[in-house]
Amino acid sequence: MSTPLKGNAVIGQSGGPTAVINQSAVGVVEGLHAANFAGKIYGARHAVDGMMSGDFIDLTDWPQDRLDRLAGTPSSGLGSSRSKPKEKDVRAMTKWFEDHDIRYFFYIGGNDSSDTCRIVSEVAAADGFEMHAFHVPKTVDNDLVLNDHTPGWGSAAKFVAQAFMGDDLDNQALPGVKINVVMGRHAGFLTAASVLGRRPNTNDGPHLVYVPEANFDADKFVKDVAAVYDRIGRCVVAVSEGIHDADGTAMAAKLAEMQGHRVERDAHGNVQLSGSGALADFLAQAVKDYMGRRTRVRADTYGYLQRSFAGVVSENDAIEARAAGRKAAELATSGVRSGSIAIQRVPSDHYQVEYNRIELSDVAAKTRHLPEEWIVNG
Repeated sequence: MSTPLKGNAVIGQSGGPTAVINQSAVGVVEGLHAANFAGKIYGARHAVDGMMSGDFIDLTDWPQDRLDRLAGTPSSGLGSSRSKPKEKDVRAMTKWFEDHDIRYFFYIGGNDSSDTCRIVSEVAAADGFEMHAFHVPKTVDNDLVLNDHTPGWGSAAKFVAQAFMGDDLDNQALPGVKINVVMGRHAGFLTAASVLGRRPNTNDGPHLVYVPEANFDADKFVKDVAAVYDRIGRCVVAVSEGIHDADGTAMAAKLAEMQGHRVERDAHGNVQLSGSGALADFLAQAVKDYMGRRTRVRADTYGYLQRSFAGVVSENDAIEARAAGRKAAELATSGVRSGSIAIQRVPSDHYQVEYNRIELSDVAAKTRHLPEEWIVNG
């Protein structure tokens, strides 16, 4: 722990937006005010892109009613970015930090964002620039290590569960095969949430769930679908966008290569999986080819819909996202130099969590996976 620093603060929102990411940004502002922070509070437009170009908004004197409206609005109010700053970029950022006396850096995001926060913290320290850097957790994928769950996941999971409940009712009315592709690059938590609306001792869907934690076999997939269809006369399927073959190649990337398309990657090296219906179309066609074209087969890709959908926000998710932001501000202004906030479950006979600091290096660019014992079918 070091001495609290005098200076200003900056907040950035990075990666995919969520329904509650603004709660975290407002939580940081509220936490700074609660600590009687005397400096300016800036919000960087489009995360590190704004920090490198000097594009900021002053949040210091925003009244509480305006902060509350921002907190209750889905998606990233400050704008987001997928950029991963290189060392030279960070030095350009720290030059701006120096010029504007930025001593507190709060970065709200997932795996890659925590790594960006680590890079900024380490480069600043190496250059002798005193700054407190904190990562605030966010991801609909629920895949940050050392977290019981992450802000954004609860609301997205609620959306997915309700969407599958409605889709299953549709499938009961017009029986056939329905395949839905859900977000999840390396972790299947969001896809697994599709089963939350199933009633016990019924034939409610989804009947089959495929996640990235298990190798995907296309031949076995069509046989699984046919077996369910033969048994109950219909089949609803949940599939993670990140399913991969036994060699670890994502099916979406494999399809792009098979069709002669360039495989797009972001600044962090991640293959683009969302924003395309190719995987859903491929799976639907495979089922048609195996079961016969008279079988009614449909497929949808939820894509970005599940991230910031208005009207299905989980109340706990909103509360915890805000509390995580407040905790980051509390620790930073108390003299803690850097870290990430982890939401961890408290052993109790009722639901209870606490917000603990973990090292940036313990979470940065790491992935938490769905436990193997939770996977029923591959």
